[in-house]
Amino acid sequence: MTVGRIICILIGYAIGLFQTGYIYGKTQHIDIREHGSGNAGTTNALRVLGKKAGLIVFLGDVFKCFFAVELVRLLFKHTYPDILPLLSLYAAAGAILGHNFPFYLHFKGGKGIAATAGLILAFHWPFLIVAIPVFCILFFTTHYVSLCSLSAYAAAFILVLVFGHMGKYGMDQPHTVELYIVMAVLTAMAFYRHRANIGRLL
Repeated sequence: MTVGRIICILIGYAIGLFQTGYIYGKTQHIDIREHGSGNAGTTNALRVLGKKAGLIVFLGDVFKCFFAVELVRLLFKHTYPDILPLLSLYAAAGAILGHNFPFYLHFKGGKGIAATAGLILAFHWPFLIVAIPVFCILFFTTHYVSLCSLSAYAAAFILVLVFGHMGKYGMDQPHTVELYIVMAVLTAMAFYRHRANIGRLL
């Protein structure tokens, strides 16, 4: 089954390579990575190109991760129905890796927050009921997007643990623990990608 996990990651990575911010920037005759904060994500697109660009990039990055998860579910729903949540998370992880580290852009992409919103939407959308208010409350009180994003990410990770312990994913304990580990790695990667922002916040 290790091969299945690798396939899911590769499917996600291939889809995650669709760099919405970079592509949209090129339609405006700029390389978005050479402006603002220097990454190809939603926040920088919003900062450099305005609200319309920010919305387009956000939706593109959300739905590429969503599509990766749904594609893996479609491919494996009859073959591995008992561990489909885990395989879905591997697909989302691949999409986030493709977004953050696109090989054809010298591994210089975004930070994966909008793509993670796609993960939550596809993996277990009720998590958004918690993640969105966390983001919005912090945004309107602090105006630090990085703080809002990381807090919402941490909240999603906690919810994965809570729902897993409640048996909501229908998997045995080893696979549920593996699910926790994958989500923990994604959360740690998000914090690492925001390390400069964290330094400034501190």
